[in-house]
Amino acid sequence: MNDGRQRQNHEITIAGRRLAAVLTPGGAGEDLTVVWLGGYRSDMTGTKAVALEAYMDTLGPAFLRFDYSGHGVSSGHYTDGTISVWLEDAIAVIDALAGNGRLLLVGSSMGGWIAFRLAQILRQRGEAERLAGMVLIAPAPDFTSELIEPNLTDAERAALTEKGYFEEPSDYSQEPNRFTAALIEDGRENRVMGGLIETGCRVHILQGMKDPDVPYQHALKIMERIVADDAILTLVHDGDHRLSRPEDIERMLAAVSHMSQKG
Repeated sequence: MNDGRQRQNHEITIAGRRLAAVLTPGGAGEDLTVVWLGGYRSDMTGTKAVALEAYMDTLGPAFLRFDYSGHGVSSGHYTDGTISVWLEDAIAVIDALAGNGRLLLVGSSMGGWIAFRLAQILRQRGEAERLAGMVLIAPAPDFTSELIEPNLTDAERAALTEKGYFEEPSDYSQEPNRFTAALIEDGRENRVMGGLIETGCRVHILQGMKDPDVPYQHALKIMERIVADDAILTLVHDGDHRLSRPEDIERMLAAVSHMSQKG
């Protein structure tokens, strides 16, 4: 039951970009904020984000969801963004709305990449201890260099050179996905899988084995690189990329509930 905590709509401005965010404050004495990090071309009103927000009403921690620039109701167009830009968005929203308490990052697809980069930023700022954990759903760190570039056709490479982008059909939108040369080039600068991934916290990955977008072998590669005392990979035999079925949502909520416990 929601104990009187009211959802707060916020607008954060950074470098001329207007970011929409929704914060549900935590219960009395609660110092943990659960932060939803969405995927490429997704928004904060998706099934998983909304289910997680409702669950936080019963669990107690604060909950923060937002739209990257070019996504949802934030300003701009997604084709103007890069991993660096969306990482900057995430940092700005967290700094403005999450206070100085602990953070539990829940990242879906590209949001998993943002989560790993956030861990690096927090460590650089001397705030590594704030990170209480990560729950990652079909995480796609380095997807530009690991999943896109190796599979580019000659026509797509030519389009990147000549037009600055290439397009491919999307299973989730009537509009095709447009991948820009800027996104791919910037992705190389944000790689996290070139060596060990130091999270400094517990990590639980949920990955569908029938995911057509992020093969489950990618999750295995991530696990090989994670440096954590408690890193768990749950493979869902018949799971797709979204993992938004009721049983998938239950797995996510159980992982977040476990991760939210101190110790």
